[in-house]
Amino acid sequence: MKPVLVILAVGLSPSMVGEHTPNLRKLVARGGLRPLTTVTPAVTCSVQGTLLTGELPSSHGAVANGWYDRQRAEIGFWKQSNHLLSGEKIWEAGRRFDASYTCAKMFWWYNMYSSADWSATPRPQYPADGRKIPDHYATPSALHDELDARFGQFPLFSFWGPKADITSSRWISDATVHVMQTRSPHLTLTYLPHLDYNLQRLGPDLSHPRLQKDLNELDELCGELIEAADARGADTLVVSEYGITSVTEAVPINRVLRRAGLLSVRQESGMEQLDAGASEAFAVADHQLAHVYVRQPERIREVAQLLAAVDGIETVLTGDELAAVGVNHSRSGDIIAISNADRWFSYYHWLDESRAPDYSRTVDIHRKPGYDPVELFVDPQIRWPTLKVGSILAARKFGFNRLMDVISPNATHLVNGSHGRPTNHVDDGPLVISSNAQVLPKGAVPATQFKSLVLAHQFDQARKNYAA
Repeated sequence: MKPVLVILAVGLSPSMVGEHTPNLRKLVARGGLRPLTTVTPAVTCSVQGTLLTGELPSSHGAVANGWYDRQRAEIGFWKQSNHLLSGEKIWEAGRRFDASYTCAKMFWWYNMYSSADWSATPRPQYPADGRKIPDHYATPSALHDELDARFGQFPLFSFWGPKADITSSRWISDATVHVMQTRSPHLTLTYLPHLDYNLQRLGPDLSHPRLQKDLNELDELCGELIEAADARGADTLVVSEYGITSVTEAVPINRVLRRAGLLSVRQESGMEQLDAGASEAFAVADHQLAHVYVRQPERIREVAQLLAAVDGIETVLTGDELAAVGVNHSRSGDIIAISNADRWFSYYHWLDESRAPDYSRTVDIHRKPGYDPVELFVDPQIRWPTLKVGSILAARKFGFNRLMDVISPNATHLVNGSHGRPTNHVDDGPLVISSNAQVLPKGAVPATQFKSLVLAHQFDQARKNYAA
């Protein structure tokens, strides 16, 4: 059995592999590069679910990064239990070929309570006093302390938010190399997120010096990981989930539904909270795709017609159309809206900014009823942001419960890159790079075939099956 390293380089596309990525260019020269035909929605949890299981979201159940629980009448984003993801995972299939097969799953999603042998994933501590303490969750539990002792506290605030940068990818990469060298897993899955941050902040224009630096930094980490894999005689695969496209402004889909009298809010201390359970229709926005949940089935057509006329919405899917794109699951909305290529969906439901929920101005990925890329930015209206952050931290140090309210509640003209729908051009979409040219197919790799492709790198019988 041949060991394999899989590097998930978020946002990497074929057009980016060039002058600023010498290590990746060398890997392509050794093996090859193919486009990846991704799934709808092309978002983190959905695509990773497909890469790991070979199934569409309609089967594995990760219909977006978050969805509405109809029984609890609650919206939840970025849940981490592996029990949410149905289907046989790559490493479980590997054990059918060889019972001794082992896997290290480093920071891929749905990583808690999985059947992988070693794993680590972001998991902050939330003490009762309202603080958020950076941390991670690891299995076996002793691995947590081992990684902390060697690399320090996991840099959570560099993993997401206005400070998100290479620091988190560096920690993950170093931890991955350590696990490879000390555990020798047959399959190592690692996750390098930082390229995605400035692609959303700045858009995918590679002439921007900051993006060129991001590519250099990503390539350096990939070079170190590839070197560690080569030292073990392992093949290396690099994969990405989606490509980033340039966007101009958001589509405020929930405000559309509210103005139509379909979305309900409740008042809490002068703030308006989305009342999903009381709404006739509301949207769970996730980048360029939104799941729209409609309380009464007989009103689905009415709501779909309303949305089809909204500027910035390109496609509205219902009924059998959901099955056609592989998102017909009980967790899915009754309607799926897909934005124009140059637009994305905001989650905002309030009409008066003075009534916006307090979480709208914070980094709060679990409380917000939709994905919010504006969390990558400090509010440009704050004149002295460093001073404000410092004063909040000082107040907290002395026991005062202060909100870190430094995020703009207005998406206009901040976000310049998004994803969720297939890109218009293959070179701007996701990719697969392999160090082993003999195993790569001639054309694009469907995301549903990535699991088989990994196993084909490891087992002769799996290679024969994949080739067939």
